[in-house]
Amino acid sequence: MAAIAAEQAPDGALPWFRGGQLDPWDSVEAAMALQVGGEHGRAAAAYRWLAARQRPDGSLAAEYRGGVETQPGVESNHAGYLAVGLWHGWLSRPDEALVAELWPVVRRGLDLVVRMQLGSGAVSWALRPDGTPDDTALLTGNASLFQALRCGIALAGLVGEPQPDWELAVTDLGEALRTDPGAFADRSRWSMDWYYPVLAGAVTGEAARARLAAGWDRFVVPGLGARCVADRPWVTGAETCELALALVAAGQPEAAREQVAAMQHLRDDDGSYWTGLVYADDARWPVERTTWTAAAVVLAVEALAGGTPASTLFADPTALPAPGAAEPTGSAAPLPGRAQP
Repeated sequence: MAAIAAEQAPDGALPWFRGGQLDPWDSVEAAMALQVGGEHGRAAAAYRWLAARQRPDGSLAAEYRGGVETQPGVESNHAGYLAVGLWHGWLSRPDEALVAELWPVVRRGLDLVVRMQLGSGAVSWALRPDGTPDDTALLTGNASLFQALRCGIALAGLVGEPQPDWELAVTDLGEALRTDPGAFADRSRWSMDWYYPVLAGAVTGEAARARLAAGWDRFVVPGLGARCVADRPWVTGAETCELALALVAAGQPEAAREQVAAMQHLRDDDGSYWTGLVYADDARWPVERTTWTAAAVVLAVEALAGGTPASTLFADPTALPAPGAAEPTGSAAPLPGRAQP
């Protein structure tokens, strides 16, 4: 956690590394890791940094450097992922004021995601320059949005503002993720498309275990971790730890522990993590230590350790409301001052 905190800018920006690029999805992931470490103020500052840059349509730029948009395109996964961070933060340490402050930002982002949903139930990966959704949907991004919409529904129950459009959208999206591979672009070479539907809770139980088993030999390098791409001799820390999260969600914690242990060759002496290793050349590549790689380690360990409400976010897909349910099991009463359902 300290290695992640060391890369955060004074204004709250949480980039890949100090002076590097910042994309909203990875920034949220890094902020969640800070939350695990008790750095609630730092996590909130990262979320506020993103909130201040949200556009009126609910979008964020795909990339920033030094606070400047360097890739202004609108991508759905960036728009929606703050919901996951804010719900994780609520589970870690309930902060009614922060939820009330950021709820409009979450609502605008997920409203945009729903507007980008295609007829198949999948969500377009990006908006075209004319503002219409691209016809292409990416499976990993859609699995992440499945989780984001469910977190958004949980937050909606918390603040007393039900969002039936989100419930309909996540129902159709979950069906597409489980039954319609043709709704998504073929990126099956990438390990994320293999495990992410399990990690995000769209595929559960025996179906989840079968999915992970089917791709195991293709993606997992014994003793080193998971390949990022099936046909490249390159293992990456974030993908390995995200696979561990999927294994925990599928009820296979021992296998998850093995993967977290296997990728520790990427740990630097200061506690940061190198992004990956080209094992055919015994060379770290790219030569960078990213906040989101360290964050994936922290979140995997949190899910394995259990014992806190926040650990259930990735470890127990049933802890979030099922499509059609307005509130998660055991949810708190709506926040003071909010409209009641």
